[in-house]
Amino acid sequence: MSDEYDLIVLGGGPVGENVADRAVQGGLSAVIVESELVGGECSYWACMPSKALLRSPQALRSARHVAGSAEAVTGDLDVAAVLARRDEFTSHWKDDGQAEWLSGAGIDLVRGHGRLSGVRQVTVTTPDGGERTLTARHAVAVSTGSDAAVPGIPGLREAHPWTSREATSAQEVPSSLVVIGGGVVAVEMATAYAALGSTVTVLARSGLLGGVEPFAGELVADGLRALGVDVRLGAQTKSVTRGADGVTVTTDDGEVRAAEILVATGRVPRSGDIGAETVGLKPGEAIGTDDTLRVPGVDWLYAVGDVNGRVLLTHQGKYQARAAGDAIVARAQGHALDDGAWGRHAATADHSAVPQVVFSQPEVAAVGLTSAAARESGRRVREVQVEFSSVAGASLHEDGYRGRANMVVDEERQVLLGVTMVGPEVAELIHAASIAVAAEVPVKRLWHAVPSYPTMSEVWLRLLEAYGRDSA
Repeated sequence: MSDEYDLIVLGGGPVGENVADRAVQGGLSAVIVESELVGGECSYWACMPSKALLRSPQALRSARHVAGSAEAVTGDLDVAAVLARRDEFTSHWKDDGQAEWLSGAGIDLVRGHGRLSGVRQVTVTTPDGGERTLTARHAVAVSTGSDAAVPGIPGLREAHPWTSREATSAQEVPSSLVVIGGGVVAVEMATAYAALGSTVTVLARSGLLGGVEPFAGELVADGLRALGVDVRLGAQTKSVTRGADGVTVTTDDGEVRAAEILVATGRVPRSGDIGAETVGLKPGEAIGTDDTLRVPGVDWLYAVGDVNGRVLLTHQGKYQARAAGDAIVARAQGHALDDGAWGRHAATADHSAVPQVVFSQPEVAAVGLTSAAARESGRRVREVQVEFSSVAGASLHEDGYRGRANMVVDEERQVLLGVTMVGPEVAELIHAASIAVAAEVPVKRLWHAVPSYPTMSEVWLRLLEAYGRDSA
C-alpha cells in the first residue's frame, strides 16, 4: 500500500464508499480511512438493523388485516427470531464482507483514526498506536457522518441512555422503554419495541415528525397509540435518574418509570476530532459546502453526507457522494464541470427534492417541500389531499385501509413541489413522486401517466381529480 493517493476519504460508511468508488471508476486511486466498521452507521446501527426489527411486525400486521390470512395467524412474534434476523443483516457486526468489497473495487483501506494534518494530508493513528501519514494528489473527502445528540437534561448522561446504536443492536427487549424525542428514530424505535413487547412511553417536546406535513405526525401518533404506546405531546423532560430497577424521568407533568431509556433528539456532525481547525473550520460543527460538495476556500477538501449538515439521510448522502466523486475526477483530469442546477456534478436535489420514508405504523413517505415550506419560500401554492379509502387498490391491499395522500402544487408553474403519503406500506409509492418533483413534470402531463387498476398507485388519479383538470 502506498502513502500517496489521488483521493483520501475519511470515513468508510456508504457515503465514503461511494465517493471512493466513483473516483476509482473515473481512473483515480483512492484510500478509505475507517476507525470502526467498514459500512458505517447505516449498515450496523441505523437503516439496516432498524428496518429488520420493523419488518417482521409489519408483515404480521399485514397478514392480520386481510380476511382469510387473518384467520391463519395463530401466534405472536417470535422475538428471538426477529433479533436473529436483525443480526444477520448486520453481519453480526463484522465487516469482512464490506472490506472485501473495497478490495474488489480497487479501493485501499487503512484502519485507524484519521485527522487532517496539512494541505491534502491526513495523519492516521492506527489500532496499534502508531501513526501513518497519507498524502492526496488531488482531494480529501470527509465522510465521517454524525453522532446521536444527547441534550443537557440534568442526569441524562449519567443515566447512560440508549441512543440509536443501542436501540438497534440490543440483544434483549426491555420490559418497558421511555423514548425522549419525536423524530424519525423516536417514532421507529417506539414502533419496533412496542411490537416486540415493551411497554413504551414517548415524550415529545412538540408534535411528532416535525419535518413533514402535520397530518402525518397526527396519524402516526394515532398508530402508536393503537400499538399501546403512551404518546405524550408537549412533554418537557426535566431530569433523569437511574436506579437499580431502571430509570425515572421527571417531566413537567409528573414522573415516568421504565426499565430503559432511549434518547432520540437528533444528530450532530462527527467533526470534533478530524483536524477541522487545521483548515480554519470549527470542530464539532457541520462543514459547509457548495453543490459539488467542495468546502469553500479549501479547493482540495470535500465534505459529503451527514457531516455537512445538508440532508441527514443515507440515500441522500450516497447521491451527494456520486456528485462529489465525479466532480473530483473531473477537476483532477481537467475536464469541464457540469455543476449547474441538476448537473452531473451538483447535488441539486438536496434543496427541493429529498425523499424520505418513516417505517412507522402507518408508514410515512414524503418528497420535496411541505406546504408550509413552499409558502415560506414565496411561492403561490395549492394543497390537495385525498383519503386512501377512495382507492380500490388500497381496499384490496388491506381491509379497512386507512391513510391519506397530499400534494403541493406550484400554481404559477403548474408543477409539483411536494408529495406526502401516509398509510400501510406506502414506502414503495414514493419514488414516482420523487420523479415528478425532481423532473418538474407539468400537472397536465401527469394526467397521461395512467395508474394501473386496481393498485394503490391509483391514488395519483384521485389527487389529480381533486386538483381538477381545468386547474391544470
